[in-house]
Amino acid sequence: MSALFDKRIKELCGYLEDRTAALITNEVNIGYFTGFFHSEGCFLVTKENAYLLVDFRYYEAAQSRAQACTVICFEKLIDSLCEIFQKENIRCVEVEANYMTLGRAKLFREKWQEKGIALLSDGELDKQIEKQRIIKDQTEIEKISAAQKIAEKAYLEMLNDLKPGVKERCLSAKLEYYMKQYGAEDISFDLITITGKKTSLPHGVPSDDVVKEGDFFTCDFGAVYEGYHSDTTRTVAVGYATDAMQKIYDIVLRAQLSALEKIKAGAKCCEIDKTARDIITDEGFGKYFGHSTGHGVGLDIHEAPRVSMKSDDVLLPGMIITDEPGIYLPEKFGVRIEDMLCVTEEGYVNFVDLPKELIIL
Repeated sequence: MSALFDKRIKELCGYLEDRTAALITNEVNIGYFTGFFHSEGCFLVTKENAYLLVDFRYYEAAQSRAQACTVICFEKLIDSLCEIFQKENIRCVEVEANYMTLGRAKLFREKWQEKGIALLSDGELDKQIEKQRIIKDQTEIEKISAAQKIAEKAYLEMLNDLKPGVKERCLSAKLEYYMKQYGAEDISFDLITITGKKTSLPHGVPSDDVVKEGDFFTCDFGAVYEGYHSDTTRTVAVGYATDAMQKIYDIVLRAQLSALEKIKAGAKCCEIDKTARDIITDEGFGKYFGHSTGHGVGLDIHEAPRVSMKSDDVLLPGMIITDEPGIYLPEKFGVRIEDMLCVTEEGYVNFVDLPKELIIL
């Protein structure tokens, strides 16, 4: 396992200029490079070396779990960093523009300027890390697959509890419980378990509203396994579905399946989005599909690439994306169907084993 993290770090080292260091403070990125996720401290990479700086609370755990780096226990972070800069003759430190606060950047810049060290926050380090993270290796793919299996098992268990009179909030709590019971370390996001008219809200929040006969029930759910997320949505009907409900469901399903047919290495993300969007638009419901068709998934629930009409991204083998078109009719109902896929040269591997045809419970 250490060789995997060593490879990631060496790729980042290769990006750096001489006498330049990369300072990584985002917890997820630190975990990506070291295998150790923690909420304090930072990860510092120079042209030759890598250092994980943690405080006393994390030192013992970091020593046993962090990979391919030197673990340092600091009392005052900025002083420990300056000691390393002096030892390695660093003159410029790149930081993550997307994650370092203005206040912290100001503090570091003022301290380092005294020692002739510049702070660079131009976004290039963020782009380099995104470039590395966007392609998943086999270890990452296996963890995402494991997260999906846990989530699906929990979802199918929760469907046994889905019946008229049950509160949305209760279903959300049970789904989270089942996920953790089956091995999830966390949920990927605030679970969406909504019913009736609220299904027209793409990110509706579960409440004390209860399931009723003739409702659509939308469940957007995901589990976290060893830091990696899954993401799936299914919409089912309770008791029965009207002709109008079946019609909208069929349009969304057709859009979702058509987008799947376009997914393979070399495909443009904007074209995949267009494929799904055109079907919904041609049926007269384009204005009711207001989000992108998909997004990347990995250590973050939303990451590159973007499967949207404005995206310039081109799919490559090893990218993980979702395919999730929807139609949301205000004050009526909504439908979303979402799969999570690994891109291959010839197409994709679908992590999701759940049926997509409308299920009536």
